[in-house]
Amino acid sequence: MAEFLGINLFGLFGQLLVGLINGSFYALLSLGLAIIFGLLKIINFAQGAIYMLGAFLAYLALQYLGISYWAALIVVPLVVGLLGILMERFLIRPIANEDHLYSLLLTFGVALVLQGLFTHLFGSSGMSYPIPEAFSGGIKLPFMYLPNYRAWIVVASLVVCVGTWWMIEKTKLGAYLRAGTENPALMQAFGINVPLMVTLTFGFGVALAGFAGVMAAPVYSVSPDMGSNLLIVVFAIVVIGGMGSIGGAIITGLGMGIVEGLTKYFYPEASNTVIFLVMVIVLLIKPAGLFGKEA
Repeated sequence: MAEFLGINLFGLFGQLLVGLINGSFYALLSLGLAIIFGLLKIINFAQGAIYMLGAFLAYLALQYLGISYWAALIVVPLVVGLLGILMERFLIRPIANEDHLYSLLLTFGVALVLQGLFTHLFGSSGMSYPIPEAFSGGIKLPFMYLPNYRAWIVVASLVVCVGTWWMIEKTKLGAYLRAGTENPALMQAFGINVPLMVTLTFGFGVALAGFAGVMAAPVYSVSPDMGSNLLIVVFAIVVIGGMGSIGGAIITGLGMGIVEGLTKYFYPEASNTVIFLVMVIVLLIKPAGLFGKEA
């Protein structure tokens, strides 16, 4: 057994891999939350339930329609994004001018309804989703065994996160999005359909959660509770990175996953609370978050 300074390298790198995988999902979910809040000022408490919905849709599509994992990676985010568009248009838009607390309570209610509905239909026990054959097996590295599908999760989440950041921060479309939220009247005067832009942005933000749900299905058990506990952690990560900071959500999501993995190895008792401890420390030192801008 390989050791260095009394540290079991197999165990350490194994926990780092678990942390990096968790961090990949944290990054995707917190990115969706950061987009929705940063651009639209909507606190979407249904993001965890939508993540669960994405995993369930992938499972049901495979079981009853024979839709493969690869097709589900495209179809499920589109379906979830469409549901997000309907949610914004008919539920959130009527209260758009009210206090942010109203949207938080509304999306929290949507999350409870979705979780309760799927618990009633499928029970609370988890269901398994097979790993795609293309990713069966793994790679033997010097200090760990790297399953191919775990490596795919990290690569795919990085590509999606970086691509989303580039689109919002570096393209004309992203400039329109930012300008439309800062000065919608001016953008309307230039002929930009701001309400449609807001709706599509919300749909894209929740589609990221649906995409994460599909990728999570072969790794975690598909169950109605899979998004409820994760959401609290993701909100803490968004706060650490800075509410509305796109790059901060990505970096902090991956970083906190690694911190969580290291804590599980060195001090497992604190692994469930270390992210919240970091959040408290960051808020005391920099209330706007690590990458957030002061009001």
